[in-house]
Amino acid sequence: MKFDTTTVRLVLAIVEEGSISRAADKLSLAVAAASRRVSDLEEQLGAKLFKRVPHGVEITESGVKLLQYVRQIDNLIDRLEGDAQALNHGLDGRIIIGAPKAVVIQSLAREIADIQRKYPGITLKIVEENSKIVQQLLRDKLIDMGIYEKKSGFLDLAKSPYRDDRLVLVYSRPHFRFGDGPLGIDDILDLPIVSLGKGSAVLSAVQRAYRSRGRLFPDNFTVSGFDTMFAMVRHGLGVGLMPPDVLRSFHPEKSLASVELQGDWHQRSYVLSCVEGHAQEQTLRNVVAALLGKPA
Repeated sequence: MKFDTTTVRLVLAIVEEGSISRAADKLSLAVAAASRRVSDLEEQLGAKLFKRVPHGVEITESGVKLLQYVRQIDNLIDRLEGDAQALNHGLDGRIIIGAPKAVVIQSLAREIADIQRKYPGITLKIVEENSKIVQQLLRDKLIDMGIYEKKSGFLDLAKSPYRDDRLVLVYSRPHFRFGDGPLGIDDILDLPIVSLGKGSAVLSAVQRAYRSRGRLFPDNFTVSGFDTMFAMVRHGLGVGLMPPDVLRSFHPEKSLASVELQGDWHQRSYVLSCVEGHAQEQTLRNVVAALLGKPA
């Protein structure tokens, strides 16, 4: 099976852009050449990856199942290129860290900047994925360390406490009205909630809240990122759930507000796990110690 790096990145770009032409432009490919690459790959796999829709393409059910392997191949390629570059430049090593967007925004980006000042010979890369996918990448040894929400944990790996956070309810003042006090579960069950999608810690928290009242979360609005959630909340399509630091990072206008939540269902604890074998042992130990605030 011919599966070159350009085709791998093309498939991922099409999924992200929802369009073969936009993906081709992103990778500086001719549209006809990009279409041919997709057709050749589908022929080799014996499955359609994409279907045409009015304004582009959508991934098929078969494509969703195969996409995880394409992402794994892309991560392996990236690891190979990065490790080779580190060796060629005489660097101490390269560490790939998987983490959800909320963790990156709230703490990880700042901590990585501190680590690179302390250890200029170490190169670091962040793979931004939800808690479920981070664990899958750890399991398949495609990343060196992963940060994920403890309650979503399914890996039999050592877990070190990393950070805690909480969700607040975010809403548009012109469309919703709430008091100053915290809201209980029963206050939000009938609201249109915009949640992150499958595998996210936000969705898991909402589902737990609904199950505690014997109900299923209707899942009417699920999005892939906090930026999309924020846009939908701004237009009154629903209320959102996000950590306060993430909300602040969007510099919300005065028409947007937040309210605290009662109970513990919205409290989250993140843990850090590592897999050994790819990264240099001392390099990995130094990065873990820096992230956990411990001596190396």
